[in-house]
Amino acid sequence: MSRRKHKIRNAKTPLPTPPAAPSNRTAAPEPEPILYDDSLPIRQRHAGGVDLGLRSHWVAAPPLADGTPQVAEFDTFTDSLEALADWCQQHSVTTVALEATGVYWEPLLALLEERGFQVILVAPTYTSAIQGRPKTDRLDCQWIQRLHAHGLLPASFRPSPDIAVLRHYLRQRAELVRNGARHIQHMQKALEQMNLKLAEVLSEVTGVTGQKIITALLAGERDPLTLAQLRNPHCHSSTDTIARALRGQWRPEALFALQQAWDSWRHYQKQLRAVEKAIAGQLHRLKKSAVLPPLPPKPRQRGRKPNDPRFDVRAALYYVTGVDLTALEGIADVTALVVVSEIGLDMSRFPSVKHFCAWLGLCPVVRQSGRNKKGKKKIKSAQTRRGRGRAAQALCLAASSLWDNQSALGSFLRRLKARLGTPKAVVATAHKLARQLYQTLKTGVLPPLLSAAEYAAAQHARAVEAVKKKALRLGLVMLEGAVAAGPPS
Repeated sequence: MSRRKHKIRNAKTPLPTPPAAPSNRTAAPEPEPILYDDSLPIRQRHAGGVDLGLRSHWVAAPPLADGTPQVAEFDTFTDSLEALADWCQQHSVTTVALEATGVYWEPLLALLEERGFQVILVAPTYTSAIQGRPKTDRLDCQWIQRLHAHGLLPASFRPSPDIAVLRHYLRQRAELVRNGARHIQHMQKALEQMNLKLAEVLSEVTGVTGQKIITALLAGERDPLTLAQLRNPHCHSSTDTIARALRGQWRPEALFALQQAWDSWRHYQKQLRAVEKAIAGQLHRLKKSAVLPPLPPKPRQRGRKPNDPRFDVRAALYYVTGVDLTALEGIADVTALVVVSEIGLDMSRFPSVKHFCAWLGLCPVVRQSGRNKKGKKKIKSAQTRRGRGRAAQALCLAASSLWDNQSALGSFLRRLKARLGTPKAVVATAHKLARQLYQTLKTGVLPPLLSAAEYAAAQHARAVEAVKKKALRLGLVMLEGAVAAGPPS
């Protein structure tokens, strides 16, 4: 609308009515009001929808026969959640759709499942895809109920209750590791402010040598040579080098910050041991009753990493899954534990391995529009989605550890890096790892391990076969084993 028309519409004086033009035609009848009815079939006649919030939940039941909506609001206290479940039962609701909003859905979902409702958790992208729709809490719950009644809301993946408990412990452990790392940085900052170069001469400030030195330093020891004598015999730096690094300025404010960071880090280490004990107990409860053959010993590797669990993760997972997942290339103990806690053990939840990899976000999302003038499909983009879950991140980290691995996956990663670059090569290798993991958990049988030489031979055979097909299309004859002639002299 132009600015001039906008000013005329908002003027106080009414616009003059133009005289009607004479016409011999009869006036057209006024159009009848359009009645909108649902053309989509009703899949769930007893569906309900809930719009979640911090202070209140809005719930909608199927509308009455005359179209009158049935909507109610409840606060988020436990007695109100029970009243919400009673209200749903009174209005003949048997299945409820909840929008995944923060962690607000967890108490309500648990209560509704205890009451016998069929509850599905829906990603917000499926309920807010249409733009321009009026958006209020009252209308949102009716919209969720309507989509659920038509069967247009796919349920988000949720593992079994036992696996969900394990997942909660693993996520809590990851949070404790992150918080502890922050306080390690605080210790390094305080040491650097006093010009104590402990981080430059030790691989880990919180290692065996670092802990002894920091403990003695906070106890009042200031002699660099005495502090350097606390080094572990396996430390790479010599005593003289450590003594030189410990000559600095003893500032009281920096020592105070170091003391607080040290106490906080030790507190998180204590909490980490407690949650690892809970993880070990949950894995013991998930242990299969079937008798399994003894787990073969694993080749000795390098020393334990600082954030590795303090119990035998490999053996605990073996008696839970029935197969040694660490036998897969690149899959470490913690990686296998994280992936199992995120996806569970029941692979029948995914119709195929393609659905599994698509759920992980390791497959490209193809966007195409029509066909071009030559009749070919026009692909606008084919990239993986931006956000990846914890399972996909763990698989990508596992794939990144295969750069120097002399296996088929290592050769595959290096070959794709030369052609596509590092990020795409890592995602493609993680996709292969996901396929192997899916087949292993589904069948209980490990895939055959191929060496780099076997992979190179298979690649050479495929390349030769491709050249033969191309020569056949061009009407040429390829002589195998013939030496190409050099350039004329």
